[in-house]
Amino acid sequence: MQGSTITNYFRGRVTSLIPQNASLQQLKKEINPIPGLRLITYKQWLFILSAFGSFTWEAFDFFTVSLNVSKISEDFDVSTKTVTWGITVVLMLRTVGAVLFGYIGDKYGRKISFLINLTLMMILEIITGFIKTHFKYFLLARAFFGIVLGGIFGNSAAQCFDDCPVEAHSFISGFFQQGYTLGYLLAVVFTRALADTTKQTWRSCFWFASGITFCLIIFRALLPETDAFLERKRMKSETNDESTFKDIYVAFKKHWYMVIYMVLVMVGFNYLSHSTQDLFPTMLTNQLGFSSDRSTVTNCLANIGAIFGGLTIPHLATITSRRFIIIASTLCAACLIYPWGFVHNNSINASVFFMQMFIQGAWGLVPSYLHALAPDHKTQAFYVGISYQLGNLASSAASTIETSLGEKYPIINKETNKQVYDYGKVMSILVGAVMGYLILVVFLGPEGSEIAKEENPSGVQYDQDKEEAPRDKESQLEVEFVQKQSTSDSDDSLV
Repeated sequence: MQGSTITNYFRGRVTSLIPQNASLQQLKKEINPIPGLRLITYKQWLFILSAFGSFTWEAFDFFTVSLNVSKISEDFDVSTKTVTWGITVVLMLRTVGAVLFGYIGDKYGRKISFLINLTLMMILEIITGFIKTHFKYFLLARAFFGIVLGGIFGNSAAQCFDDCPVEAHSFISGFFQQGYTLGYLLAVVFTRALADTTKQTWRSCFWFASGITFCLIIFRALLPETDAFLERKRMKSETNDESTFKDIYVAFKKHWYMVIYMVLVMVGFNYLSHSTQDLFPTMLTNQLGFSSDRSTVTNCLANIGAIFGGLTIPHLATITSRRFIIIASTLCAACLIYPWGFVHNNSINASVFFMQMFIQGAWGLVPSYLHALAPDHKTQAFYVGISYQLGNLASSAASTIETSLGEKYPIINKETNKQVYDYGKVMSILVGAVMGYLILVVFLGPEGSEIAKEENPSGVQYDQDKEEAPRDKESQLEVEFVQKQSTSDSDDSLV
């Protein structure tokens, strides 16, 4: 019987991408985000903006290094390849932060986790600006940065969706995820404004960042705890079951396959992001010889395209499915690989705009998708954060891999007549492989709402989908598959 259920599940991967028997009137109603956004209260908007601001500034800290690779290598007298280890070590240690701060957030609350996290981030920003001698000290600071930055996403996403009405989840997911893109855009702007014009160059960016982080700390300190977390805390105290470790263990035991799927999805997404962004500024300046002004314009257009895509494309999931929008956006981005990686005239501005528009269109659904896939509403910050950061861990060597492979493809810059490396070719090859992987994994995966509907004892809304019966037969098969797995696990525990 279980084998038959699994077979039917895989047969339904195509038809479950688009809901069946949806009327035109219903589709017109669902595609309009305004009614859902009107349900968000003033207090809920403050929670969303706090999460958005923290995620934005985490991205700013990360990309400040990516955008200043050349300056940092000259300052410390090391190679560009060596500096990219500063990027890699951050990605490698993010998982530690996801585990630590995810546990704190689920156990003690989003607020205390945020305040500790942001305070440590501010201290490291100040310290980093004063490192002037040995590169190993810079690398050590970035290692601690990795732990601190790794704790932001899980709690930010959990806080963003804790009290948010389910009707607004798709749009808010895209909005929240654009904190990452906005952080990149701000890093581009302030690199040009500070790193390129001040005596302290890239260090000025980190000192400036510490001031904004302090403002974010004050903002979050003035807000209370989310209602959803307080409700879960109340229920746990009534049942005398306040062990977060137990909740984490039980959730993984019952739904380990879903946790693995979450990690596999995030491996693809993080490789997609880092392989198109980390070395792109270096390609513009080193390979193409762009001036600081021209490079800034191109990077700004890339991020404007990303923000536009992230704010518009994810909401289309309300009339299709998350998986369909992710796959369609990734396929559209794949069509742009050649002009993005090989056509290096003025058209690169258009190709990078649309490339990042479709990539962030897919990425915009990641927060709500992970939120729906999370195996237990009581440990969402933990599992959302750790799956996201394990994906970062797997993709941590992306920039170093691209740098190493790029050195094997030397070319001559026609304008300067100097030898440079063909980073465009290497990035294109890696991005193409990653897109194929991501499409396959998402196609074979579930929508993510089935566990949420199966287990929600607190009655707290936390899934994007409305509390209603599955809209087609294939969705019901997904429910049966999950229930079979849970029953099997329970039987094993009895044995």
